[in-house]
Amino acid sequence: MPIGPELPTLEDLCAAELRSLVVSLLGTVAQLEAKVAALSEEIARLKRLKGRPTLKPSGMEKGTDAPPAPSGGTGRPKRRDPPKSARLIVDEDRVVPLAPQPGWRFKGFKFYTVQDLVVETRVVRYWRPCYRTPEGKLVVAPLPPEVTGHFGANLVRFLLSQHYQCRVTMPLLHQQLQDVGILISTGQISNLLTKGHEAFHTEKAAVKQAGLETARWISVDDTGARHLGVNGVTTQVGDDRFTSFDTVASKSRLMFLMTLRGAFQDYVINPAALLYLHEHDAPETLIDRLVEPDDRVFADEDVWTDHLIALGITGAKAVRLASEAALAGSLDHHGLLQDAVIVSDGAGQFDVLRHGLCWIHAERLIHRLVTVTEEQRAAVALVRHLIWWLYRDLKLYRTDPSARARASLKARFDRLFTRTTGFAELDELLARLQLRKAELLVTLERPEVPLNTNSSERDVRDPVTLRKISGSTRAEDGRRCRDTFLSLKKTCQKNAISFWAFLGDRLGITVHGIAHLPDLIRQRAALKPV
Repeated sequence: MPIGPELPTLEDLCAAELRSLVVSLLGTVAQLEAKVAALSEEIARLKRLKGRPTLKPSGMEKGTDAPPAPSGGTGRPKRRDPPKSARLIVDEDRVVPLAPQPGWRFKGFKFYTVQDLVVETRVVRYWRPCYRTPEGKLVVAPLPPEVTGHFGANLVRFLLSQHYQCRVTMPLLHQQLQDVGILISTGQISNLLTKGHEAFHTEKAAVKQAGLETARWISVDDTGARHLGVNGVTTQVGDDRFTSFDTVASKSRLMFLMTLRGAFQDYVINPAALLYLHEHDAPETLIDRLVEPDDRVFADEDVWTDHLIALGITGAKAVRLASEAALAGSLDHHGLLQDAVIVSDGAGQFDVLRHGLCWIHAERLIHRLVTVTEEQRAAVALVRHLIWWLYRDLKLYRTDPSARARASLKARFDRLFTRTTGFAELDELLARLQLRKAELLVTLERPEVPLNTNSSERDVRDPVTLRKISGSTRAEDGRRCRDTFLSLKKTCQKNAISFWAFLGDRLGITVHGIAHLPDLIRQRAALKPV
């Protein structure tokens, strides 16, 4: 016979008690993990092994990835990819001589492929007949249409690829060309890199417009840039089909909206503009002054400024809010970013229209908290563990969304970000993130929207690296070309197009049949399921 009351089993516990037990066990696990790590570090120190590694980013994204599928045990043979040589275009075939001996039987050929690169200087001199007419006028034979200067299209293609794709500086390009026998000055190299590229600028602007017209989401980021010796900002905008870089003087919400508007110069007051004012808590008096019976379009900044003055809107804050709203109206008027989600790292200038927040940057705030006691370290470890867990399930939800999973994830979010840990800084941070619930959980309503801005982080490395190598731009043509060619290069990469082949097609050197990039972006948007 048992003595005393029976201990409750797991089946006897209610949901709240089970949840409390799980949280308690997770806290115990976190404390044990911290203790094991400390003991391991002490053992390593005593054995004079390598010490603690430097602190790295949290690795939240990698930590929630699914484990790789096992390579064996399925019973199916491993797929063999065709050899790389099968993808090569053979320019020349050579038969290696071999004198057969008596009794030998011919069994075919065994192929051996050699890839090589030919770099040569080619100088073409055109003999242009000159004639003097009876009237005394000198007539000279015109140059072929493909000749546009003293340096050919192949050289221009090489310079553009080396500088904007391979990040070779102009002094090194000058040295390299001199080594192969090209007589050219550094000033001429600069001209070939920055002048006469209007067709590329036009295609870049069209790429951005096509991307924003058809985007269901975009991710954005920015980085510092220097132009004419003054600090500026390069803003990245893109999704999985396109990338656009634009360097502007400063970062602000107004400047970001102007960047999104692109080549359009108008300001529009329409329902989208009035909705923007309401969402940003504009004063009712300002909204009443701007209300128009119908959509009203103002051709440019001068006309818009005159309209504000006529309405008596002259305060700096009021002018800024009204201008932001009119730019949002212009985006809607031209069909840009309609119902699209803008995913960012949480910077204030990007908080416009429908906004989504990057989970990696949100979790990083917790990762960077400075802890003092074991209790604080355990609390942070537990919260980060729960966030990783929720993040992993959000990733799974994107592949198989359902109403039941959506409700469950919302409830888990509320429980996680309304908890009290006793660590004041952590509790305050959780409360702040709770207020941004709609931005963090936007993927529940729109599963196609990514949970992070990793694509923007990858894209923005290009202008950062080029800035570190080449410094600032010193002319408007240089700034514009840097934005254009970096944008076109990244767009080509996202569409599996060789940038070298793209340059050859656009410069008339080769004919690879590469489609107009804006048309390709629209085609890919049309193929995606709604």
